[in-house]
This record gives sequence, structure tokens and C-alpha cells, in this order.
Amino acid sequence: MCGIVGYVGEKQAAPILLDGLSKLEYRGYDSAGIAVYNGEEIGMKKSKGRLKVLSELTHDGETMPGTVGIGHTRWATHGEPSDINAHPHFNKNETIVVVHNGIIENYLKLKKKLTGKGYEFISDTDTEVIAHLLDYYYHGNPLQTITKIMHRMEGSYALGIMFKDHPDELYAVRKDSPLIVGESDGGCIIASDVPAVLKYTRDVYFIENEEIVRMTKDSMEFFNVDEEPIEKSAVHIDWDVDAAEKGGYEHFMLKEMYEQPKALTDTFSPRIKDHDIVIEELNMTDEEIRDIRKIMIVACGSAYHAGVTSKYVFEGMARIPVEVDVASEYRYRDPIIEDGTLVVIISQSGETADSLAALRESKARGAKVLGIVNVVGSSIAREADNVMYTWAGPEIAVATTKAYSSQLIAMYLLAMKFAGVRGQITDSQMKEYIEDLKRLPDQVEMLLNNKNRIQKFANRYLAARDVFFIGRGIDYAISMEGSLKLKEISYIHSEAYAAGELKHGTISLIEEGTLVAAVLTQEDLYKKMISNMVEVRTRGAFVLAVTNEGNDEVERAADYVIYIPETNKYFTNSLAIIPLQLFGYYISVGRGCDVDKPRNLAKSVTVE
Repeated sequence: MCGIVGYVGEKQAAPILLDGLSKLEYRGYDSAGIAVYNGEEIGMKKSKGRLKVLSELTHDGETMPGTVGIGHTRWATHGEPSDINAHPHFNKNETIVVVHNGIIENYLKLKKKLTGKGYEFISDTDTEVIAHLLDYYYHGNPLQTITKIMHRMEGSYALGIMFKDHPDELYAVRKDSPLIVGESDGGCIIASDVPAVLKYTRDVYFIENEEIVRMTKDSMEFFNVDEEPIEKSAVHIDWDVDAAEKGGYEHFMLKEMYEQPKALTDTFSPRIKDHDIVIEELNMTDEEIRDIRKIMIVACGSAYHAGVTSKYVFEGMARIPVEVDVASEYRYRDPIIEDGTLVVIISQSGETADSLAALRESKARGAKVLGIVNVVGSSIAREADNVMYTWAGPEIAVATTKAYSSQLIAMYLLAMKFAGVRGQITDSQMKEYIEDLKRLPDQVEMLLNNKNRIQKFANRYLAARDVFFIGRGIDYAISMEGSLKLKEISYIHSEAYAAGELKHGTISLIEEGTLVAAVLTQEDLYKKMISNMVEVRTRGAFVLAVTNEGNDEVERAADYVIYIPETNKYFTNSLAIIPLQLFGYYISVGRGCDVDKPRNLAKSVTVE
């Protein structure tokens, strides 16, 4: 979950490295470092803390001259955050330097071997093992050395490597961790993700597993693990550079919340044609859709919550049985995949390690796999049988908002398509659903414009210790996402519960003043939910309700009510989540937390 950048070219490398790392800091931010070859030696600067510490240490790169270099921003996996454990890492003679994103699973075995050969380690990281392993096998040929260590390392890695003996070259290699390369004006650049290179190039190469790149200022060569040259084609990135900047907003998260109306529109508009749903990239015939017997949705974090919502939508609208799995658990339960099973993998980055592992497990068992991803050319997009993009644009804040909302839209479209083909909804119902879908962006914008009221309410609970979210059916799925938004950016303990489960133990945690957020958007569950709200309120809870316009009865059981516009019962998540996103955001701001980069978290989880 770290971010790596590398540059070789005609310009000064350090400022480019620092600029690229600033676009990747969402991937990790407990330490950072850069290494630059200055014509005589490889200079290195590393520091614990945010990237700004390193920028100040190097005077924005001015104190580190040179035109080839590598950089890294870290999310710690091996060894605590410190200057010593920060990347890059040298070999013993400081002639080879490496940055690494991923985990070397057999590093202890390799470390023991190298220690026996006389190598000394100064850090607690698995990455220093790579530096010494490169040194051990190096006899003047970088490419040959890299392929040798690839055969000996187990786990995941994206590497940027410099050799002092080859001062005009930069090497990159990938296995399971994301890596892209691109040619800029007068140079070549490597990075973990697209935002780092948008300023320099729009045409990038996505490095596949066990591929190596050798770059100079005016050339780029690709090799496989057998050192054989391979041909690759560039992918053009259409993202707006400004989309990866704050654009006047105080935080990326706030900006991205306000981009949700556009993200929703961009996701559904190309797929609505003449009152019908047309998903060309699905590449499934109507017969294949009718033959689906079960859908298995696999995801992590917020994407998992989108999957839970989708279960209710698919089963209610298309009448297809759906299982939803946390990706990290999926392959360890020996899943039963029969004929007619469609596996749907949801991931914003398309690089989530657990989700990628689930994809590979599913394909190995013979399942057809559909990827729902936001990043074009990502690993899940390339390895799935088919891919459906969400078109949310770059999302920088660690806590997802617009990518999550776009995932919901993608799943709504898929459910509508399947329901129509399987004859579960009529043409008039399809037309009605489409009209409801088209209204969502304006309704979301209206809710966002109600932020001042939510901010005032949030300010009352800045000192809260515990917050509980409750709901039934789809509303339970909304509660799960609302709870995650609050806890991950404000550090307030928060849990989501199916409202009917309160009486089976959880209600013992309710005491005077405890905030309980109740979501009730499903009309057939109003009475049940109101009963649950009365239960907690009787025991001293302060009840915040999020419900549909016109549900005035809720006011007798709630202390504070936020109303959302009327929509189709399957689409309410897209509206109810907006005030919960704002609530979490303003709680975090009021508590002085780092909204965009919460402690201990990273945006793209590329380790298992």
C-alpha cells in the first residue's frame, strides 16, 4: 500500500519525485524518502512523518541534484515508522538502491541466508532484504540480477531499482503490486498509480506480473522473467489533471463528495439507450444472463458494503440468489462454485490484493468473473473475464465517497439489465426505474447543499465515544457504510447493527446520551424500525433518523430527523448515504483529524 515513483531523463529528478509522491501520499504517509544519482554517488534523504517533512529537508528537492532517481511514501508493514525503516534502501556499498511496494513473504528465510553470507541489516523491513539480495547476485548485468531475485522472492512487489554502475538507467519490476510507466517530454517515469504521472504524460503502460522495464532518458524496453523482450501497447488516460487537485476545497473528501452527482451521471448515462439498459462491455448474451443461477459478490471495505446493498437489489429486482463475501475470507472457506455462477469483484482501485486473489481463485474454479472497477487498466480490469468501469474519476481521499456511490449505480444498472432480460420487470417498470435513476444526481446535489444543517448537528457530537448505526434490509447496508465513514476518519468507535439484533445483546451498550443513527427508507419496515428506535431512546439514547420525505411518523421516535427525497426503494442507499458522509466529515473536521489521510490507513490495499 506504499507509493513509489521513479524518473530518468533530462530534468532534475528530485522535484519530479516529490511531486509524484505528493499525488500518491494517500497510499501511505508514515515516512518518505528519495534517492538521486548526482553524477558521482547516489544521494539519499529519508524522514519519518508526512511528505512535507522530506520536502523541507531537501528544500523541495533543490539540495539533491541529478537526473535519475527513485522515491517512496510508506505505509508500514514490517518495522515501525522511522527514518531507518523508511525507503529507499541501499545495499552494503550503497551502489544499489531500491524502493518497494508489497510484502516479501519469505523475507525471514532470505534474511537468514544473507546473514550467513556476512550481510548486516540495519532496518526491520523486508525491503532491505531485496537490496542485499540484488547485491549478492549482481555481477554487472542488472537485468540478469533482477530475474534471479524474482525466482527467489515470494509475495508481492513493485520495485524501482537504480544501479550506480549503470547511472543512466532505471529499472522497474512488478509482481501483484500495481506499477505503471510512461514516457514524458525528455524522460521516463514510473509510479504506483495514474495521478502521479498525469502532469507529465497521458499515455501509460500497465506492467503485468513478472515483467521488467529498463528505462533511459529516451528509451523504454520491456522484458519477461526469462529476459526475453516483449512488446506492450500504451493506454491513453483521459482523466482531467484538475480532477486530482483540491480545486479550492478544504479537503479532497469534501471535493469528491461534491463530485458525486457528476460521477453518478457519468456512470449511468452511456448505458441508458432508448429506455433500456445497454452494457456493451458485459459481453454476455441474453441466454447467458438467463442461465445465471447464482451471483457471488466479493469485495472489501466500502465496496463490500456496496455488495451488501446489491444483494437486496438483485434478489428483489432480478430474483437471482446472491452471496456476498469479504474478499479476505472468500478463498479460505472453499467456496462452492457451480455451473451458472457469476462472480462479481468490486474494487475502486482494481488492485485490492484480497479481491484480486478472490478473482484468481474464482477463475481457477471455472467461474465467469465480472470486475466492477474505477481505474482503467488495473489488475482486476485486465484479469476479469469482463469489466464494467464506474467512471468516477480519480479519488484521492482515503475514505471513499464518489467511487462507492458509482459502484452502487453500476450494480443498479446490472440488476436492471438482468431483471429485464429474465422477464422479472416489465417495460414500464424499466422505464420508471430509469427515470428514478436519472433523478438521483440532482437529488444528491440537493442533499449536499443541506450541509450546514448537518454540520451544526455534527458539532454537538465531537466528543462522542460511541455511535451506533441501525437499519433493516437495504438500510442495514447503508448503516454499515455510514458507520465506517465515521470511524475511519474521526476515530470515534462506531458499529452498525441489523436493528432486530439489538435485543440480542447490543442494547446493553446503550446508555444516557449515546448517539444512535437509525436509517429507515424501506416503507414496509417503518413500523419495525420505529419500534427499535423507541427501544434505544427509552434507554437514554439520542436518536438521529435518516428517512424518506413524508415519513412524519418517525418524529415521535427520533430526536433529530434528516429527510431524503423520494426515490425507488432499491435506490435509497444512494441518497441516505449523503448525510451520513457529511456527518462523518464534519465530525472529523471538528475533532481536528486529518480527513484525507486518516491514521494507520491507506487508499489502495495491495497487501493481504
